[in-house]
Amino acid sequence: MTAPRSVQSRGGHPANEPGSAQSRRVTINDVARQAGVSVSAVSKVLRDAYGISSEMRGKVNAAIDQLGYRPNAGARAMRGRSFTIGVTLVDLGSPFQPEIAQGIADELGPTPYQEIMIAAGSSPAGNQRSIEALIDRQVDGLIVIAPWTSADWLEELGTRIPTVVIARHGGAASYDSVVDDDVMGAGLMVDHLVALGHRRIVHTGHPSGGLRRPSVLSHTARADGYKAAMKRHGLDPEVIVTSYSEQGGYDAAIRALGRPQPPTAIFAGADIAALGVLRATEELGLRVPEQVTVTGYDNIFFSTVGRISLTTVDQSGHLTGSMSARLILERINGRTAPVHSIIAPSLVIRGTSGPASLIDHSDRIGTTAAPVISTR
Repeated sequence: MTAPRSVQSRGGHPANEPGSAQSRRVTINDVARQAGVSVSAVSKVLRDAYGISSEMRGKVNAAIDQLGYRPNAGARAMRGRSFTIGVTLVDLGSPFQPEIAQGIADELGPTPYQEIMIAAGSSPAGNQRSIEALIDRQVDGLIVIAPWTSADWLEELGTRIPTVVIARHGGAASYDSVVDDDVMGAGLMVDHLVALGHRRIVHTGHPSGGLRRPSVLSHTARADGYKAAMKRHGLDPEVIVTSYSEQGGYDAAIRALGRPQPPTAIFAGADIAALGVLRATEELGLRVPEQVTVTGYDNIFFSTVGRISLTTVDQSGHLTGSMSARLILERINGRTAPVHSIIAPSLVIRGTSGPASLIDHSDRIGTTAAPVISTR
């Protein structure tokens, strides 16, 4: 039996061996030939340039799909743009930051730009090192989520590269920012709890990291909003600072609920911390909301699950991400005036908040027995 002959390419190599047309990298010239258009037309489609007809765009995109063309990022960067956006995440364990990242990805999806995400950590040195690494890779712009760096360093960064900063209050001269109105959101929650009759309301917070007002992160602004709302109602605020984590919420709840006069409501500064508060109440044998009300902030997916059904504040992580992506594209395309975008939050009432009258009759202190805390 005669062995089948290899199919020869025009270059003299078998089509299925290295060196063949099928194995080499597809170029922009190949796409132009396949689409029957000029190389400049393909370039305009890739750059999403103005004035390209839908018919031309369709031809080029069809050729790109057929050939599996991928632009050479290094070559594009040498010509002035890499069509990449650097994104720094502070905490990969936070359920909220991936929602922001998804909003960024969805907004950039129809554009020629691709996001590059990197974990930056929660220290100023780690933040700066990660950001510089992205700049070294010639990204066209930066979206920085909840940075712990100084305001001066961020201002200098914005003069070097188009930058959008998420969750940093105060605005800036050289970069854009997207924040939730955390003061308003915290006020909405306190108003809700007070309307239910609660007077002893504890808030779980997160360390400020030495950042000074007005350039602070969301958790500091939320604590400020909580304190202001409590004072507006003539109540004494109390913030227990642990961390925005499940363990942080648990630790804060154990401290608060172990007192002779425990709070009737715990307002966790983040939903992930509220999950820890709920764990603590379960371990202590307390019913929610019959014996203690628990609320959060962020409206992450887990808060919607029926067994949790957490009352919380929705600040729309996806909208935050998509807004930041729109702003960074505007910056890259030439806008220089800074934009400070504030997203209005909304209260989401679910099953973990209930009337204080069940446990705190007529605001009489000491009607609820202190829970027994296990030391195991």
